[in-house]
Amino acid sequence: MRRFEGFQRGVNLGGWISQCVNRSKEHFDTFITKKDIEQIAGWGLDHVRLPIDYDVVMNEDDTFIEDGFALIDNCIAWCRECGLHIILDVHKAKGYMFDKQAVPDPDAFFLSSKLQDSFIHLWKELARRYGKDSDIAAFELLNEIVNPAMSDIWNKIARRAVEAIRGIAPDTYILIGGVCYNSVANVPDLDAPYDDKIVYNFHCYAPLMFTHQNAHWIEDMPKDFHTGYPQTATEFRIIGNRVEQARVDAVTGDFIDPEDSGAIIFEKMFAVAIEYADKMNVPLYCGEYGVIDQAPLPDTVRWFDDIHSVFEKFGIGRAVWNYKNKDFGLVDEHYAPIREELVKRL
Repeated sequence: MRRFEGFQRGVNLGGWISQCVNRSKEHFDTFITKKDIEQIAGWGLDHVRLPIDYDVVMNEDDTFIEDGFALIDNCIAWCRECGLHIILDVHKAKGYMFDKQAVPDPDAFFLSSKLQDSFIHLWKELARRYGKDSDIAAFELLNEIVNPAMSDIWNKIARRAVEAIRGIAPDTYILIGGVCYNSVANVPDLDAPYDDKIVYNFHCYAPLMFTHQNAHWIEDMPKDFHTGYPQTATEFRIIGNRVEQARVDAVTGDFIDPEDSGAIIFEKMFAVAIEYADKMNVPLYCGEYGVIDQAPLPDTVRWFDDIHSVFEKFGIGRAVWNYKNKDFGLVDEHYAPIREELVKRL
């Protein structure tokens, strides 16, 4: 399988210009600075993934916000100075986001030509501005398509977006993920590559009951729930029975044996995507993975050991969620006792 060179070991910058706690100038100017990029480079990583909400760079009338683009300009410049690559990820598009609290009817995006036109308009502008940075910058079309019923429609939208970008930025790598929150199981539902600069993208937070324990945004998650790692697939299935999102977690798949635990679960989970990517000669990349700051610290280290062993075995590039805040922040106080160990494993 081809490797996504320059994008093997990275970290997400979520919470800066996507899912912002506020939109103040102070937030934008201080949440991520050049010192943060220098620190990431000092960790020995090779890239960052920059989630972007459309409304930081684009008004509702589809005109553009120069102050928003200036933040992206700065980040690319810092990455270039520090020897890092960067992925520009549209985390929220007009009419679409994985979070229904932010976009109550996300399926409308797939049924509205007007919203899709806006999406293409944004990508043309991103390509116009950053296609020249193809030596270090890659484009990720859209974060986490949720509804599996939209798979075929999403493939058509993605093809249209790629064609629009290619008219402006012919050399930039473009990442495309599938449905069910970028599930690794749905990578084979993606179209065959449109050219040799396509990358298949997935996310992995399995087992959900460990990586998202006590997460307030997971529906039906028991309050003050905590659990450890590793456990067998059967044990994770039992504790996840009361949480709908956990019941469709990849750990519940028939290809996972009941007594499987540890790294073998990840290897089996990724197998269908690895096979498809290898067949299509397309690099495979995990754009998000990580453990919430509610999990036991020694178990968090063990989880990272297991998932990284599989990434390394198959040459899968990745970016951990998250550098700062968002309940997963590596530089936050919760991770201080194990930060050095985690950074070694990234």
